[in-house]
Amino acid sequence: MKRRNFLKWSSLFGFAGIVPVKEILVGTENHIDDKTNRNDRDYWVSLLDKIASPVLSNMSRGELRKNMIVEYSPIWDGRNKQVAYMEAFGRLIAGLAPFISLPDDNSNETVIKKRLRLQTQQCLAHAVDPGSPDYLYWGSAQTRQPLVDAAYIAQALLSAPEVLWKPLDDTTKKRIIHEFKMIRQIEPYNNNWVLFAAMIESFLLSIDEEINAARIDTAIEKINKWYVGDGWYSDGDRFHFDHYNGYVIHPMLVEVLKANVEKGRREKKDYDLAYKRMQRYASFQERYISPEGTYLVVGRSSTYRVGTFWPLVKLSLENSLPDDIKPAQIRSALTAVMKRMFIPDTFSKEGWLTLGLVGNKQEGIADYYSNTGSMYITSLAFWPLGLPASHEFWSGPFTEWTQCKAWSGKPFKKDYAVDY
Repeated sequence: MKRRNFLKWSSLFGFAGIVPVKEILVGTENHIDDKTNRNDRDYWVSLLDKIASPVLSNMSRGELRKNMIVEYSPIWDGRNKQVAYMEAFGRLIAGLAPFISLPDDNSNETVIKKRLRLQTQQCLAHAVDPGSPDYLYWGSAQTRQPLVDAAYIAQALLSAPEVLWKPLDDTTKKRIIHEFKMIRQIEPYNNNWVLFAAMIESFLLSIDEEINAARIDTAIEKINKWYVGDGWYSDGDRFHFDHYNGYVIHPMLVEVLKANVEKGRREKKDYDLAYKRMQRYASFQERYISPEGTYLVVGRSSTYRVGTFWPLVKLSLENSLPDDIKPAQIRSALTAVMKRMFIPDTFSKEGWLTLGLVGNKQEGIADYYSNTGSMYITSLAFWPLGLPASHEFWSGPFTEWTQCKAWSGKPFKKDYAVDY
């Protein structure tokens, strides 16, 4: 294939293929214009809609089980396959919540937002209605997986109470509360799972329901015990070099502490310390992203894709990025990653996410617990869509991230460990 044709082909899919780093960076400032800045948000909204619609459009009609095409890992461990539906829904709405919480305006994206919001509300009713074909499998003492994805549902409700909790009818609210309390029969594993139990209880706390306080306090104590320094927690008693500090530990610990501080159960200093540690970890995440729009793929659950950047995008949404990181550089970096990752073959012909990282040829990296539903945790990367289009994250000009500067011979900030 001639080089010119290769570049033309690769540009259609939003990535630079094997083009040398130098060629990607030269002239960057010139070919990124104001129109591109505006189009970044349009791209994010369109991509989130593409990811969300197969799940929400079906489940809102009670047809998710009927129509969802579920792939399971080649090394599936034999657990109840019904967990896939809760995984898809719970993980998706945890990422969707900030966007559908943003006030409506006259923009084109509001049409999408209103549709996704209404569908999510309808899905929540199906999720807990025993008479619905899409009543979710809430698990048992023998099948622990639903604890995880119930926690992501709780996260969504905690993030967006005005649009995902308060508008629900009383029957649906009572059913959700019932399921959350029944799921206490599932004991978490001695790792990041303790935060799933804590998240569910923290949501119940936020609506003034009776809680199992031990499931919150034990989680906080264990996670703090597992802090190993410089923004990193081990995942249980032994350190794991993977992305679970991003998928779960930092954001959920902070969310749990926030809910408990607001109700007077924990001291604000606990929350502040956890937040500082998350900011430090997020600084690593920004440096993970290469000039070409790739990032470090390591450890289990690599198929969760950009969900790993949850701490970084959470800080972006909350205007709390480390001082040396500009919001626009996060948008620029993650847009590059998304365009490289979400090529057409990353979706099945029916529109479902595939097992893998890029494209549809990587099912071999799926873990023994992975299925199509698991993939929807990638939606967590879309939290900045909870910011208005006028925010600097979206309106700022293209900004090079750290590795762009480092590998193009430009000044960049050195990195030092922290003591907290």
